[in-house]
Amino acid sequence: MSSNILIVESKNDKCFLQAVIRDLQQNIQVAPPIISDEDYRLMEGLDKKKLTDALKDLKADIQKGGIERVGIIIDIDNFPKEQRISFINECVQEAFTEASLLTTVKEFVTLTVEDINIKLACYFTNVGGQGELETVLKLIKKESSVYADCLESWKNCLQKSGQQITVKEFDKFWVDMYIRFDTCSKKEKNQAERKCSMKNFDYVMTHKTKIWDFGHPVLNDLKDFLHLFC
Repeated sequence: MSSNILIVESKNDKCFLQAVIRDLQQNIQVAPPIISDEDYRLMEGLDKKKLTDALKDLKADIQKGGIERVGIIIDIDNFPKEQRISFINECVQEAFTEASLLTTVKEFVTLTVEDINIKLACYFTNVGGQGELETVLKLIKKESSVYADCLESWKNCLQKSGQQITVKEFDKFWVDMYIRFDTCSKKEKNQAERKCSMKNFDYVMTHKTKIWDFGHPVLNDLKDFLHLFC
């Protein structure tokens, strides 16, 4: 097992981070996602139990001496950074008896398991202090996004009719349309669900990485975090 482990929320977060890690050519392993595919589709999101359980699951590997550094990456959503750090600290303290408190992102603290010390740090997926994975993906799109951009007119139509769609829901829809209609080739359309959908995001992030700009400045903060694990 790798000496560097990242804990992430969903399968899509895992696929995205693996693509970024490959781009950086680093040796970091991403653990199984905290949230199940079904929970993710229902937007049930992250809760304290899920993260605490994920941390407890690492104990056996830590005790074997197979892990040196652990990173926790979760969406900031609409929470203040301090509140998100407090949430992680609560989970860490419940999972481990000896752990220093995190005070900021991208900085290691020490966590002790049966006299074995490891380093722990966190990072929050965001754009300008808010958002989640789809917020980032929407910003780093590389191809023309005519189909996806036209969703703005649809959203305005909803508002005029007294209906609302949240930013979170809209961004997920936008990214899905970008993958399905703006970047799906004629050949891929014969297998659109497998090759051009968020449902099979692992295929997209393995075989269609050219549709994303991994050099976009919005990823610099994330890359700085990942460099801690070199």
